Amino acid sequence: MSRSATRLAAIGIATPDVVRQDELWEAFFSGRGPQNRLAQAAFAGAGVRTRHAAFDPRSIDVSDWSTERRMEHYVEAAFPLAEAAAARALERGAPSEPIGLLVVASCTGHATPGLDVLLADALGLGGDTRRLVIGHLGCHAALPALATADDFVTATGRPALVVSVELSSLHLQPADVPHQEAVNALFGDAAAAVVLTPASGGAEPPALAVLGHNVASDLGAADLMTWQIGSHGFRMGLSRKVPEHVGALSGPLVDALLAPHGLERRDVAAWAVHPGGPRVLSEVAAALGLGQAALAPSAGVLAGYGNCSSATVLIVLDAVTHGNLAPGAPVVMVAFGPGLTGYATLLRAGGTPE
Repeated sequence: MSRSATRLAAIGIATPDVVRQDELWEAFFSGRGPQNRLAQAAFAGAGVRTRHAAFDPRSIDVSDWSTERRMEHYVEAAFPLAEAAAARALERGAPSEPIGLLVVASCTGHATPGLDVLLADALGLGGDTRRLVIGHLGCHAALPALATADDFVTATGRPALVVSVELSSLHLQPADVPHQEAVNALFGDAAAAVVLTPASGGAEPPALAVLGHNVASDLGAADLMTWQIGSHGFRMGLSRKVPEHVGALSGPLVDALLAPHGLERRDVAAWAVHPGGPRVLSEVAAALGLGQAALAPSAGVLAGYGNCSSATVLIVLDAVTHGNLAPGAPVVMVAFGPGLTGYATLLRAGGTPE
């Protein structure tokens, strides 16, 4: 078995201004839309206390903006967040060699030249840095981005930088668009970045060794989660059946990730699970046989940030790393997105491979 020679050396996070869930409801969403009772229930049951919004609807109501107008504002709002997160990650886990690959993941905006070009210039990465943009992949995009960067580091011995930035607030839909209650109640804005270095150099522990990745898709359920580009921004379709399908994916996904390393679920010391919502967390917990404490970091991020799409699982991982992990402790990251797809990454605390 080929083992990874990559370390996740540092994480950086950046957010726009914080907004309280109850204030958003009272000041803007209450009485808005065709299903006010459902909307109120969604807000109350979202598991969110605060989130962050580059476009706070109480002061900037984008719901009637055209897609063109929204894209005009995407880069100007996303770039400062992405730059701040990347700079923090690079400061905390400064690699000994220049970054060889920059991967940018975002499903909430499109521009060319895009964030990859702007970030490479602002961070002084140089014109010879390889760049990759992963767009419109949804909430699990940070993990294939991480896997791609891991492959690059292992193959070349050069460091990589992964940046995820999402502006869900830029895609508030018009009031008459149906089935947006859960979307309006859950999603927030954030950027997160990670530095990956060869295991033989770069930042000292506490880092995380990247051991492997796995993916599983329920292609027959692909239409349960959608992210369509329309005349008024990007519109999410989110079936109530998503949590149960996510739960069904979780067990086989994680077991196949762990087995090549001689590990079982009970061996995992910490879990960084994307908090798609309270039901997603409960279904994943049931499927994996996890107690409430195991998913406390995920629930805490949901409460404090909301669902920030692809950036969220990296924010959860940051919370997990502040939990005094013992050297050698296995850590599993899990995220889900359209497809219906689950992605998982295995790490080991202490920054050294097996």
